Amino acid sequence: MAGIVAIIGRPNAGKSSLFNRLTGTREAIVDNMPGVTRDRLYGEVEYGGKNFYVIDTGGIFGEDTAFSSGIKFHVDEAVKECDLVIFLIDGKDGVTNSDEEIANFLRRNKPVIIAVNKLDDPKHDDLANDAYVLGFENVIPISALHKRGINELLNAVIKFLPDDEQDFSDDENKNEIKLVIAGKPNVGKSSLLNKITNSERSLVSPIAGTTRDPVDMPINIDGQDFRIIDTAGLRRRAKFDGDLEYYSFVRTLAAVDRSDIALLLMDAQEPCTDQDKKIAAHVVQKGKGLILVLNKWDLVTGENAKADKLVKKIKDDMPFLNFAPVIFASALNGRGITKIIQTVLTVNENRQKRIATNVLNRLMRDVLAFDRLPSDKKGRALKVYYCSQADTEPPTFIFFVNKPELVNTSFENHVKNKIRELEDFTGSPIRTFWRGKEKDK
Repeated sequence: MAGIVAIIGRPNAGKSSLFNRLTGTREAIVDNMPGVTRDRLYGEVEYGGKNFYVIDTGGIFGEDTAFSSGIKFHVDEAVKECDLVIFLIDGKDGVTNSDEEIANFLRRNKPVIIAVNKLDDPKHDDLANDAYVLGFENVIPISALHKRGINELLNAVIKFLPDDEQDFSDDENKNEIKLVIAGKPNVGKSSLLNKITNSERSLVSPIAGTTRDPVDMPINIDGQDFRIIDTAGLRRRAKFDGDLEYYSFVRTLAAVDRSDIALLLMDAQEPCTDQDKKIAAHVVQKGKGLILVLNKWDLVTGENAKADKLVKKIKDDMPFLNFAPVIFASALNGRGITKIIQTVLTVNENRQKRIATNVLNRLMRDVLAFDRLPSDKKGRALKVYYCSQADTEPPTFIFFVNKPELVNTSFENHVKNKIRELEDFTGSPIRTFWRGKEKDK
């Protein structure tokens, strides 16, 4: 991800409509009643060769004319965490006192683009000129409802965002492994980082959510360069204590995006929570390597202190993670730390493996010949002509078939399992794509 963009503005300016337009979703509720958006929403945008997160901060302004201390705190945290602010103004109402007070605050912080919304007809674009009184150079007339000016707005946005490679990659060190430590609050992420790096760079506290920002630390272990990212803990959106934690949550997702491998740290006393599943799903969706680390293993006692029993629970509760290795560790006494590093190296190699096309096709042909292939109501069965590995990191395979629409989730998972029998891809998700092709005559 190239960065984070926050949409800020007073009630009913159209923040949710703009969020939906930029992300191509209808996730944000759109209503003409001020303050209808009560939860914070985030989405992904891809435009102009850049990917970034956009945050809908609907509902943060409680009144139309007062810039209260609570509102100021929310805006302050939004601005701290994002790379750019889209300051949305209602073009029909013009610039209000609230807009002026917000502008005074924004002027001394991050870059700001003013989007003057609800200008549905080009003949009203002159109304946008009133916004220049707020003192910002970039003012763009738009209509989120009618998709007017959206491309112009996006073109302006990407000019302010950091470049992925310059900001997040070490171009001179191609062998560096970027490792993110992710997990819900208070599972020991900072303690693990400190133990791995033999430092006290991250503040360790029993208070959930102590770490707010990702912390990057380049280190070398036995000749291998790493860049380790400690992240803020993730928790359910409904339980966000404040805006600081919400924006740190989005920043954590961006940290996962720029990693190579994720250590999903779970409390061995309470693994497989909903938060753990959501984090894991995000890692898999992004195609990152994944290692499950059960921390605080030294605190588990009695019947629960059986590794095989806990592994079975993980496989039962999160079957989509059967490819991920499980490590029992204690950031407190150092148990499992060496194994974590060794497993990271193995997973990094597995993500880069390739299967020769001739081997893949020969073995897949032998395997699929004995399976009942999916078919439609007319009895037409799926035919797999050939396949090839298109990419690595993660391993990606393309299958050319007669009817891609016949491929269902069950069959796709079956094929992925068969691919894993051909090569050791432990710790790495596998991507498969199905393309139609007329049978060669």
